[in-house]
Amino acid sequence: MSLSTGLPTDTSREEPDLGALSRWAPELARTFVSLASDIALVIDDSGVIRNVAQGRGEPLAPSASQWVGRPWIDTVSGDTRGKIELLLNEVATSGIARKREVNHLLTGGASVPVSYTAVRLGENGPVLAVGRDLRAIAAIQQRFLESQQDLEKGYWRARQAESRYRLLFQVATDAVMVVDAENWQILEANQAASQLFDIAAEQLLGRPASFGFERHSRSAVDALLTSARASGQSGEIAARLLGRVTPASVAATPFRTDDAMRLLVRVRAVDSPQSSSDLNAALARLVDGTSDGVVVTDSSGRILVANPAFLALVHLGAEADVKGRALADWLGEDDPALAAMLAQVRHHGLARRREASVRPAHAPACRIEISAALLTEGDQECIGFTMRRVAQVSVAAAGLSEELRLSIEQLADQLGDATLPQLLRDATALAERYFLQLAADRVAGDDAAAAELLGVSRDGLARRRRKHAPALSGGGMSGASDSDSSTTSSPKS
Repeated sequence: MSLSTGLPTDTSREEPDLGALSRWAPELARTFVSLASDIALVIDDSGVIRNVAQGRGEPLAPSASQWVGRPWIDTVSGDTRGKIELLLNEVATSGIARKREVNHLLTGGASVPVSYTAVRLGENGPVLAVGRDLRAIAAIQQRFLESQQDLEKGYWRARQAESRYRLLFQVATDAVMVVDAENWQILEANQAASQLFDIAAEQLLGRPASFGFERHSRSAVDALLTSARASGQSGEIAARLLGRVTPASVAATPFRTDDAMRLLVRVRAVDSPQSSSDLNAALARLVDGTSDGVVVTDSSGRILVANPAFLALVHLGAEADVKGRALADWLGEDDPALAAMLAQVRHHGLARRREASVRPAHAPACRIEISAALLTEGDQECIGFTMRRVAQVSVAAAGLSEELRLSIEQLADQLGDATLPQLLRDATALAERYFLQLAADRVAGDDAAAAELLGVSRDGLARRRRKHAPALSGGGMSGASDSDSSTTSSPKS
């Protein structure tokens, strides 16, 4: 009896006997197809297909009529045969089978995914299996997976690009100091540190590492150094520099040289707070726009990343052309300056500028100034190099200063015969020709580098050269033509 209603509870309900429908199995198959499925199969008790019905439109499997007389399990791919076995066993036991997805093999090696449910028509009757075409769903799933993969690839490409720019930016701009881990005194400092603290690099030596920081930040810097020395791990803090409103990023990395512990301290000043995307865009502009070659290598000297200026130095067009290659391929295996620099940066963390030669494969060698500093990228020890062209003074350029002096003296002789405005215009034209020639010599004829050195656009440089073409081609400085009598335009014209 039911406690809630007082009525008898039916615990012996039986499943309806579908045996009466057995003789109508083919018609039922066609009916199901016409109403709610794409394919229906009639299967005997041996698992052999006895009838196939498909929709009136485009058939799911054009060759399905050939399945009649074959075991159902033989019409599907090998990895889904087990699902057919489970489905037949389940329908034989309970009279109905839950949904399972299989792949039917078609002629030509193709396959089509189908989701089947099945019911047994009576205890000894046939099995009616009704299927839905899953190709549209599979296509949607595939497009989703491909879109997801594209998003992931884009994300990782963005992360790699961000990491690349940050690494190159770090090498190109960070103030770097090597600090004694016992007394916090500065042992070495690069040019960027000299510029940041507005003091000559030699005058930084022997000063405490917290020199140049605002009074309340010095204790934080000292605590950073203490923590890095004690833990053997890198650390980073924000600290305020003297005379700066916004804080600077200060990082300390311990390393051992010979029997002594050293700390590599990097300082990066941030003039204004920026969003992550703005900061990354700024890093990209600086790294790609600087005229200094910037390269990061692993500890063995093989290139990990490089900026466009370095590629221009070695006359190659893509970063992929230099990745994995030894920097010594262009600086010379036997160059004593390079060997000494590598030894110094590995042992002391920093190597100051010195001259070396870059030797492209199919172009003349050029002289550069190169400096290097130790840095870490994750768990990997790397070396960052910066390279700047050294002025290549031609024979003609060697006498430019003297020639300019003589030309000015010639103008001075005209005092009293020419007005002051005319003399000033002629002197301006002489000086302009002088600096155009000097810039061209210093960058070995590289127009882009010459324009940057002069602070003008490449178009502006070309206009000035056309104006002074006769004098420049003749190598002469004296005399100012009428065309030279116009004053110079704005620096960025």
